[in-house]
Amino acid sequence: MAVLINEQIKASEVVLTGLHGENLGVFSREEALSMARTQGLDLVCTSLMSSPPPCSLVAKGKGKALSQQKKAAAGKAKADSGKPAGKNAKEKVKELRFTAHIEEHDYDTKLRQADKHLRSGKPVQLVVRASGAKEAAAAKAVLERLLADLKETGVKETGIQTSGKGSQVKVNPR
Repeated sequence: MAVLINEQIKASEVVLTGLHGENLGVFSREEALSMARTQGLDLVCTSLMSSPPPCSLVAKGKGKALSQQKKAAAGKAKADSGKPAGKNAKEKVKELRFTAHIEEHDYDTKLRQADKHLRSGKPVQLVVRASGAKEAAAAKAVLERLLADLKETGVKETGIQTSGKGSQVKVNPR
């Protein structure tokens, strides 16, 4: 929300409030500005949502401080809103780790965990560790099986990334 001070106010008429909060009525922009100048005050408009906009007479220099306070409050409100503030905001990704030769009951447990996170709308990073290049094929096979089992609740963001130490893939909820 912008705070307009003195000549920045472009409305032809304003609803004016005095220095001590008293309602002075509707004035033309020029009358309100001249009143502010003769008393050594600033004319500050805090809302452009109504017509004519409400304006206040405030002590000289207080208008700029008020403007900075409003900007800081708006920035804090945006940061506290819980919504990501653009592409740079990191979303929590649950990482589930597997071994290349995982037991069946362990596989089922991890599969249920991944399914639960995806159903709650959270992305999951599936990581399969391999002790060497020989286990890399087994690691990729485990990830392909997981992706097939999770196809109803999730969709892979990237392809399966394989390195010497294992494979990984990020799955986003559907």
